[in-house]
Amino acid sequence: MSPATPAPEHGGTALELLVHGVGGATPQSMLDDPRTVRVTGDDTAAVHRRAEDLDAEEDPGRYGDRPVPEAYVWSNLTSGDGARALWLLLLPFMVVNLAHWMRPPAPGRPGLVRLYGVLVRLLALSLTVLLTAAACEVALDLTAWQCAGTPACADGRAWLGFLAADRGGWWSGPGRRLALAAVLPAALVGLLWYLSHRTWSAYEAQRPPTDTAAVPAGDPRPALGRPGFWYGRRLVARLRAAHTAAGFLTVAAALAAAPARQDTGTLAAGGLALRAALAACAALVLWAVCGRGRSERRLDRRAERSLFTRLPAAALVLLALTAVHTAWDRPGWTSAGTLPGDAVFGALTLAQGGLVTALGAVALLLQRPRRDPRTALAGLGGPATAMLACALGCVMSGGVSQRVADWLDGAATPGTAASALAGPPVLLSWQASVIPVLILLLLAPAALLGVRTALAARRLRPAVEADYAGEDPDPVRTGQIAASRARASLTDSAPVLVAVVSGTALLLGAASVAGAWASGEVPGRAFSGAHPAIAALATTTQALGSWLVGFGFLLFVTWGRRAYRDASARRTIGILWDVGTFWPRAAHPFAPPCYAERAVPDLTWRMSSWTRDTGGRLVISGHSQGSVLAAAAVWQLPSATRARVALLTYGSPLERLYGRWFPAYFGPEALSGLHRAVHCWTNLHRATDPIGGPVRVPAEEGRPAVDAPVLRDPVAYGRTRAHPLPEPVLGHSDYQADPAFAICRAALLDRLLPALPRQRTAGEADDRDGSGQGSSGRSSG
Repeated sequence: MSPATPAPEHGGTALELLVHGVGGATPQSMLDDPRTVRVTGDDTAAVHRRAEDLDAEEDPGRYGDRPVPEAYVWSNLTSGDGARALWLLLLPFMVVNLAHWMRPPAPGRPGLVRLYGVLVRLLALSLTVLLTAAACEVALDLTAWQCAGTPACADGRAWLGFLAADRGGWWSGPGRRLALAAVLPAALVGLLWYLSHRTWSAYEAQRPPTDTAAVPAGDPRPALGRPGFWYGRRLVARLRAAHTAAGFLTVAAALAAAPARQDTGTLAAGGLALRAALAACAALVLWAVCGRGRSERRLDRRAERSLFTRLPAAALVLLALTAVHTAWDRPGWTSAGTLPGDAVFGALTLAQGGLVTALGAVALLLQRPRRDPRTALAGLGGPATAMLACALGCVMSGGVSQRVADWLDGAATPGTAASALAGPPVLLSWQASVIPVLILLLLAPAALLGVRTALAARRLRPAVEADYAGEDPDPVRTGQIAASRARASLTDSAPVLVAVVSGTALLLGAASVAGAWASGEVPGRAFSGAHPAIAALATTTQALGSWLVGFGFLLFVTWGRRAYRDASARRTIGILWDVGTFWPRAAHPFAPPCYAERAVPDLTWRMSSWTRDTGGRLVISGHSQGSVLAAAAVWQLPSATRARVALLTYGSPLERLYGRWFPAYFGPEALSGLHRAVHCWTNLHRATDPIGGPVRVPAEEGRPAVDAPVLRDPVAYGRTRAHPLPEPVLGHSDYQADPAFAICRAALLDRLLPALPRQRTAGEADDRDGSGQGSSGRSSG
């Protein structure tokens, strides 16, 4: 706990609500006391106090010299058992959901805003179809069709014996093998539906403490302050139904295409009717995705009860009928080559490229009237991020398909003369081949950034010595501080890296499509016709790409488990993950759950109820990602409550990360509006902090600038009487250890309105809630 704050001259009860960052925390560490009590909340997220402060409101005179500290602990919203690390495998869904929130600000242009949302939702739908099609490629084509239909492949795998074509079993027929294999991708789609539904119920179904009145169209309230921003129940339900149906329809389409050339007579007519029904259901899915976006201007508590909620059941029935149709005996039907449908992956890749291009055009139109120079990628952060999501989906599809093909084929290379398998579609082989190329191309900007950081550290040495004027210069100490500042500035180079990666991914994706087209769509011969040396190099990169994908999956799961279980690992990689899961699921319902839809209402409810019941003053103190949650909660407060609330942020990425990448929600106008809306706000930052930074909100209308002077880090250059041992470079941590923290907090409390007297009505029962404070009869704040 930080040093005690001097009592404000107007007295009264004061509360400091502490909100930790992504590294996770315990109430004992936040309150600097081993004896803490949960005031309100549950095992997932809760408010804690020290045991001795439990009845602070009943004896305010005892706390006249300091605010009562409370800790809001939300670690379990983003951490837990290691099984939740599997959410990392859904990274493409999370990334495309981020693209929705990265649009430029566009006041007065609702049509373009709606078009931007529709394009991102279509991209999200294409990713669901792509990854389901990849699962169908692995289960239906490579396993059930090619390997089980080839004795040389099936004989070496006992688990495939009952499906082997040469065994003559009941499941040995091509159609029955495919129908049985379709259970795997269908089960994957069902699992995604279940996870999306369960996590919504557990984490995101928290209603904000606002009335249900709609915000008028001309209301100047920022987006994060609208009643329905943190409650997207209807849209998530609608998108979940549409994406689940799209997954089932993809599996059904893969089954329906397999026997199409073999069918005659009644079977042909039945197959045609099934394909027509699948197309009609797919049209309804597109209508569901495009027809409705987010409803933020009002708190919509209605459940989604329409034709669209029945889409998954309808698609599942069609899938069952298609499986029965495919499993029907067809004399003379044998499995040879690959299943039809190679063109599907090419069409999906071209469609995604077209959607990303259209998204870029819309983003340029949205930010044409004015452009903030600090906005990442000149307002094209959303399209670039969407391109990254598509690239991740393509790489995962191609790499996994190639890896499974290599595993099933043993020592041989799929598609060669010595191989028993034809291999995956040509485009997937090309996509697996570009993985090593992409990694090699990324080495150049990484090396450039390393050289740039070293040169920046050298240039910063005079500035460091100037900051510690009067100290005896120590070249080693100066070099350490300068290097810390230079490394911290690497965060500002993230837009360049994203631009390089997304641009490279776009070019390599186009090269993959061109290579697949040039090879004539010959299954298993993606590099046929090329020079022998080029073909050998390409085959090597293809095999290397498949191994890298397998290694990448292991790395994902390993690091994911560490991030959920180990605080230091979570602090290292958690900021990017927590930025992604901060935003509601507006584009993809299978993205990892949004913790802010639980945390923001929690904080808003706590601040509203405490100030209303006590009439006291409150400072909400947020570190790192906790500062973003605190700002979002303050935006949701009624204006009367905000008059009793001060905001203290430190190590905050509000402008450095959120303002640059999400300008419509945290841009300069939004942060200036927050400055005017909240009674008082101070931001602390260090030059050595790689995550936090200034919020760049200037003084206006008699209000001082938000940013305090840059804190020195370390607080002492050498050994002093106050610091006899060398002080560490703290960077992003331990802001409360700086004496400036207590001074700024005391100044904020002094600027708040005087505390209102507590009043009780006659005969009021002394009804207490779990916090030990009266729950009714107190004057409104």
